[in-house]
Amino acid sequence: MPYFELPKYSETYTAGTVAGRFIDGLGFRYYWATQGLTTTDLDYKLTENGYSTLEIINHIYDLSTMIRNAVSKIPHVKQTLKKALTYEELRGQTLSNLKTASDIIKQAEDLEQFNIIFKSPKEERIVSFWNVINGPIEDAVWHCGQIASYRRASGNPINPNVKHLTGTVK
Repeated sequence: MPYFELPKYSETYTAGTVAGRFIDGLGFRYYWATQGLTTTDLDYKLTENGYSTLEIINHIYDLSTMIRNAVSKIPHVKQTLKKALTYEELRGQTLSNLKTASDIIKQAEDLEQFNIIFKSPKEERIVSFWNVINGPIEDAVWHCGQIASYRRASGNPINPNVKHLTGTVK
């Protein structure tokens, strides 16, 4: 699976390489936040009415799909009835979505072409790439921190050899 370590960074700074690095950083954090979760971790909830870790992982999958769709110029259609994916499937597909999005966007000079296109039976709404950054990308980073906290609380902290600054594992 991608993101065991961060890929080598680009030699040049462009809008695409910087945006791609944001997605890579998310992928790395997600990889390690979700690596080796147990049933106890997946079922953990901070409060009785809150989301479980598995529900948060499902939400991050949805966010990764939105990111991938935006850079692939594919309309994002909310699915009300979808096949339930296992933890392993969610994790693998989320990492794949992020890698695909990163690979596409790193080739771009102009990010204006990568909008979220929300499509429903009644309308199509286009949202600027600026909102991809502060929306699904940053929301997913936020939730990776939430998973890291939840797994620590359930007795299974992240591997202490993960170095987030360098994107490596000691």
